[in-house]
Amino acid sequence: MSEQCQQTSYVNTNAWSTRQLVTMALMCALSAVFQFIQIPIIPGVTFLTYDPSLVPAMVCGFAFGPAAGIVVGTIASVIHGLVLGEWVGSLMNIVATVCYVLPAALIYRKSHTFGGAIAGLVVSCIAATLGALASNLTIGVWFWYGSVDVILPMLLPAIVPFNLVKTMLNSVLTCVVYKSISNLITPRKQRVSGGRDAR
Repeated sequence: MSEQCQQTSYVNTNAWSTRQLVTMALMCALSAVFQFIQIPIIPGVTFLTYDPSLVPAMVCGFAFGPAAGIVVGTIASVIHGLVLGEWVGSLMNIVATVCYVLPAALIYRKSHTFGGAIAGLVVSCIAATLGALASNLTIGVWFWYGSVDVILPMLLPAIVPFNLVKTMLNSVLTCVVYKSISNLITPRKQRVSGGRDAR
């Protein structure tokens, strides 16, 4: 029998390309650094501080899909927790990442337009605020407050408005940043031409 040379083709089974992984790593580093920014936005409630760390995560969610955004935000939260030793806060940040990034990224993937991005961000603001309420009433009560009676009086006057303002600021920054850099980081085949594209 004569031997025949068989050409084997190798298929890249990775969900993300090397360029996407590099971009995600850079966004993760930015997100981790941004978590050290602490800006109080609710008078009299100094422990509630704003940081723009979810913006890089959402940008990756829009560009590469919800899984990429969640991975970026989660890794950044873990890094922050390891540096400061605040694993409870990191766990709550991971909940915030999932609740904020997942809805908008899913909606934008389905409706790849400016309107889709805005609709997704609106849903994400609501979902992240509800997620913050849930995590404060569970994780926060178990490890920080000790009793639900401590957090209940702060829900409506502090926790809810803080998270609404925080997510709205992150959404505005996401729109600005993503519009500016999307053509640099989004794969060409996923770009949408025309005035209706969010980029």
